[in-house]
Amino acid sequence: MNTFNILAVDGIANEGIDLLRKSFNVEVRDKISHEELLEVIPKFDALIVRSASKVTADVLERAENLKIIGRAGVGVDNIDVQAATERGIIVINSPDGNTIAATEHTFAMMLAVSRNIPQANQIMHTGGWDRKKFVGVELRNKTLAIIGLGKIGAGVAKRAQSFEMNVIAYDPFVSAERAKNLGVKLVELDELFKTADFITVHMPLTNKTKDMISLVQMKIMKPTVRLINCARGGIINEKDLVTALTEKIIAGAAIDVFENEPLAEDSPLRTLPNIILTPHLGASTVEAQIGVSVDVAKGIIDALNDRPVATAVNLPHIPGHVLEKLAPYLDLGERLGRTITGMSKEPISSVQVNVNGKIADMNSSLISTAVLKGMLSAALEHVNLVNANILAAERGIHLSEVKSSIARDFANVVTVSANGNIVTGTLFGNEGRIVSINNFRVDVDPHARILICPHINRPGVIGAVGMLLAKHGINISSMQVGKAEIAGRNLMVLTVDNPITQNVLDEMKSLDSIFDVTPVAYDV
Repeated sequence: MNTFNILAVDGIANEGIDLLRKSFNVEVRDKISHEELLEVIPKFDALIVRSASKVTADVLERAENLKIIGRAGVGVDNIDVQAATERGIIVINSPDGNTIAATEHTFAMMLAVSRNIPQANQIMHTGGWDRKKFVGVELRNKTLAIIGLGKIGAGVAKRAQSFEMNVIAYDPFVSAERAKNLGVKLVELDELFKTADFITVHMPLTNKTKDMISLVQMKIMKPTVRLINCARGGIINEKDLVTALTEKIIAGAAIDVFENEPLAEDSPLRTLPNIILTPHLGASTVEAQIGVSVDVAKGIIDALNDRPVATAVNLPHIPGHVLEKLAPYLDLGERLGRTITGMSKEPISSVQVNVNGKIADMNSSLISTAVLKGMLSAALEHVNLVNANILAAERGIHLSEVKSSIARDFANVVTVSANGNIVTGTLFGNEGRIVSINNFRVDVDPHARILICPHINRPGVIGAVGMLLAKHGINISSMQVGKAEIAGRNLMVLTVDNPITQNVLDEMKSLDSIFDVTPVAYDV
């Protein structure tokens, strides 16, 4: 038997424990205090937790032998991932173990809200009988809108089609070909909100998806629409949801996740008759608990046998001498990926990464992976150098790499091309810079919030933009005006200190001589 010692806490399903015991020493403590964890952690090589135990920096300081932490579930909020990374400890989770459970719970919530099942059940248990009060609607021939076509969203689409529903979806990282294979029509958000009878959310919570559905969006929906959220609290604005349900702006909602959990006892959501609430039950099935246990066990077995782990949420091990040279280019690649995504008006199905210069002789494929990481991180959680290629492939994104030891203008450059856009970056010292956008020469710091504005090259354009942003209280911290051999055209890149609302963007686009305005935020 291998001498590795594993500690499993918080009630891990036996199936995963049994798998580990075939190769390692496993100690199980379903309940353990923080003080006890601090005391025993030094002797263990691996730790498995659910959500109860907090793997904090003080625990990791004492974890002198720890090589990997496994979270039997999706979220890793109870683990100090940064501290673990700094100590070279891999952190893994189980992003797919509860996929079926969450998919089925979504559909259960949709059926329940369409037929008023919980309300009718409650009346029956109190001696009542009121059929007229609980007349529902059928799913057949209704339009289901899915926001996020990952594994759960795709699973919901498949089940909806068996109910003869018309399925539309929004996902900026899914190609038209992938959607067609799923039998789903891709649409923009405005069309989705206007046409859907049911809307279900399957996106991660990011700065971009926070309050994605607020009163503004609810007011353009059909008054008969029903909202379902089994993804993340905070994507649907809860205060606005109360208003929309109270004023009958929308017909109903079914919510499993909340901005703050557990949901406050005095939450107004609890008082509304046209909403169904469940206490974050999306992953609460026997099968899901077994699934996450087995997934994490397999990841730990791979890690302790020096094999790559696809569910790592932090960086994989890279030899120090390689990482020292590559690290700045990995950061640059990620930010170029974020930039090319921000510039793309359509879902990206193909991306090309050109690596030129001496870095082409190194393991530069990691740079391409970093580009994918940047592309996907704006909309997905837990994207890293291990799983970025897998996630991109699942979304129909094809990556091509071109390497050459010859570089023009700079010693080493990385160029990313997608959907007709081209962004090039290099290092000034160890600092990444964007030096070209669509063949316009610039010098842009890709660590800030920027606006990319192609425009007609004439007097007054730059001043008009500056005055408009000043009117809205938005500070411009730097400005670059590109140069290219395109007659009459130029490119302005602004670094701004404040978030830019859609209204401001629309106003900028309406300015005379401005072709477009593209915001790119690197701090999502």
